[in-house]
Amino acid sequence: MTTASALYDVPGPHARARHRAYGLLAAVVLLLLLAWIVYLLIHTGQFAAEKWRPFEYKGIQLLLLRGLGNTLKAFALAAVFSLVLGGVLAAGRLSEHRPVRWVATLVVEFFRAMPVLVMIFFVFVALKVQPLPALVAGLTLYNGSVLAEVFRTGVNSVERGQREAAYSLGMRKTQVMAHVLVPQGVRAMLPAIISQLVVALKDTSLGFLITYEEFLHAGKLIAGNLDYGLPFIPVVMVISPVYIGMCMLLSWFANWVAKRERRSVKTEAVKVAPPEPATMLPGDTMP
Repeated sequence: MTTASALYDVPGPHARARHRAYGLLAAVVLLLLLAWIVYLLIHTGQFAAEKWRPFEYKGIQLLLLRGLGNTLKAFALAAVFSLVLGGVLAAGRLSEHRPVRWVATLVVEFFRAMPVLVMIFFVFVALKVQPLPALVAGLTLYNGSVLAEVFRTGVNSVERGQREAAYSLGMRKTQVMAHVLVPQGVRAMLPAIISQLVVALKDTSLGFLITYEEFLHAGKLIAGNLDYGLPFIPVVMVISPVYIGMCMLLSWFANWVAKRERRSVKTEAVKVAPPEPATMLPGDTMP
């Protein structure tokens, strides 16, 4: 016997059996697809010892580690500068002064519409900047403009009554933003902020186009080596899990921050004491 839900009817025995069959069929299809991919890799010699031998050499390992360090350096700089730029532009878009709002809106819309690669090449070629500053500048301009919209939306998502209550207490606008709106809006902003930082982390791979020696550039040098039979697929199989692991680590850190903030004494709900019998005033009678 099934029970009803507010959103849908709980599936019965026959529906559950169909769902299990669909799940089993999907799992079989995925396994067959994986087996076919592995067969193609074996058939084309991608698991040959010659193609995997480069990773045994210390020089190759140091090259990959140096590239990974350069990737993390570019990401750290771009993340910090993007957050700062996003905060400044968001403050400009929320300003009560119309010229400031217009300028901030123009900057945000322009850099959001520009491709990241175009900005990186412009800074690198036209301004003749070194590869690392050019890469960081391009990532900062794009991601900072996107984060500005995230910050503005997060602040505006806070209930209007919170703002009005703060102003009624005599707080200035900067105090309202710093102590009321931003702390509450961070919860709504956090998933979008982390998603954009993940985008910035992956976009650091564009640095190899301007000869910046980051992780993908190191992999490209190894993959194009004729002495090892052009080990392109082995390089991809080594580099891809590293990128995926860094993105997952960033997402885990965001979840940890969110859980820690929910447990914070500043955001935790205050426990209210249970009601007690009221004291009767002189002349009152029990109903």
